[in-house]
Amino acid sequence: MKDFQDVDAPLEDWSTLRDSTAFNGILIGNGASRAVWEDFSYDSLFENARTVEEKPLSQSELSVFEAMQTRSFEQVLGALKTTSRVNKALAISSAAPRNRYYAIKEALINTIHGVHIPWRLVQPSTLVTIHQELASYSTVFTSNYDLLNYWSILHVPGIDDLFRNADASFDLRNTASDTTRILYLHGGLHLVRNLDGTARRLPTTDSTLLSSFAINNTIKTLDDVPLFVSEGKVEEKLKTIRSSDYLSFCYEQLLNHEGALCIFGHDLGPQDTHLVQAIRQARVKTLAISVFGRSEAFIRQQKRRYAGLFEGMDVQLRFFAARSHALGNPALSVPVER
Repeated sequence: MKDFQDVDAPLEDWSTLRDSTAFNGILIGNGASRAVWEDFSYDSLFENARTVEEKPLSQSELSVFEAMQTRSFEQVLGALKTTSRVNKALAISSAAPRNRYYAIKEALINTIHGVHIPWRLVQPSTLVTIHQELASYSTVFTSNYDLLNYWSILHVPGIDDLFRNADASFDLRNTASDTTRILYLHGGLHLVRNLDGTARRLPTTDSTLLSSFAINNTIKTLDDVPLFVSEGKVEEKLKTIRSSDYLSFCYEQLLNHEGALCIFGHDLGPQDTHLVQAIRQARVKTLAISVFGRSEAFIRQQKRRYAGLFEGMDVQLRFFAARSHALGNPALSVPVER
């Protein structure tokens, strides 16, 4: 490692660090969402769906996850959708997979609505703050699938999400950008998988986007499968990423990132080993990581853990106080309604 900030040294201030280094990329994690809405602190969307008050996953739905040995909603919904279509083509009853599809999606919808900040509570000033910070980088990588970042770029235009086709779909042949681009490494609630595996952005406005996710059509043809990598083993996440041209492109961009990268609000735990591996293979010269903690002992522990993840890299590793960053400003916090 080229340079490593002493674990006993005070955390740096982000503004001071930024003045000395030109950061062209940022990787945003769940800590950025929690800074706005504490209910984003859930550990497992799957576990929440098992216990959600309104129509949780039943044993019938759970058996599908068990059979596929996954916790990924995207993989399970995609498999049920394909099974239903194949059964219909073979003149076999598709009622069972179709019913399981809608039941699982309904549990997912109820879970999302249980943890996501309502649109009516989002402050316009918060969206402006988020947008201003994102727009200061050439590339924004985010593994969050909530709507905060997307709401911010709807509220203040100017950031390119690469969904440029007339039907708001992603085209791998049209990805060059002269402005800030945002790449959703794990998909998002505003993205869906088309029947052919390509990705498309839902055609909704900011105020209706979260409610539109709640639409669970019961018409004869199945609706779109949400495109987001919710959880599961790293191997499962990579399987989902490889199955999507959009997700594969985003991951490849992280693999090939050059220059200085800021990591904000990202635990980079065992479930995100694939992101750590991508950063280790990238040509990053400076890596600045946000750290949040109330005790000096915990802060030192976090520094050591992050340093271990990137041990052996030829990189300048710096640590800064999360609350000194625009995305960690305590003023962004919205009290959770109970």
